[in-house]
Amino acid sequence: MEKHILASNNIPPAVGPYSQAVRAGDYIFCSGIIGLSPETKQLEQDTFEAEVRQVMSNLRTLLEDVGSGLEHVVKTTVFLADIEQFPVFNEIYAEYFESDPPARSTVQVAALPLGAQIEVEAIALA
Repeated sequence: MEKHILASNNIPPAVGPYSQAVRAGDYIFCSGIIGLSPETKQLEQDTFEAEVRQVMSNLRTLLEDVGSGLEHVVKTTVFLADIEQFPVFNEIYAEYFESDPPARSTVQVAALPLGAQIEVEAIALA
């Protein structure tokens, strides 16, 4: 089985030595995505809600640009800097996965890159 490195020019590039996504067989593995604005390349920090929406928008864009989409996501892992934000996150997340949501794990972490409050990684069908 071969792996293919995937990327989108419509979201900010990876902030380290890793690929935005990798296709292996029938799956696309998306690296953790934070709420960097495609326009400013800065973290969306107006509100937690705005940051969540930017993360989800970046994930949607990445998946669409590499030939998949949110409807093909089978698993997400969500990292929150503050688990008390879970209800707010959950409400917004549900807007992006209105039916047949993927499997998901959500954990609180001590810190995230660039001071982000949320990071989401995903596995999708290619």
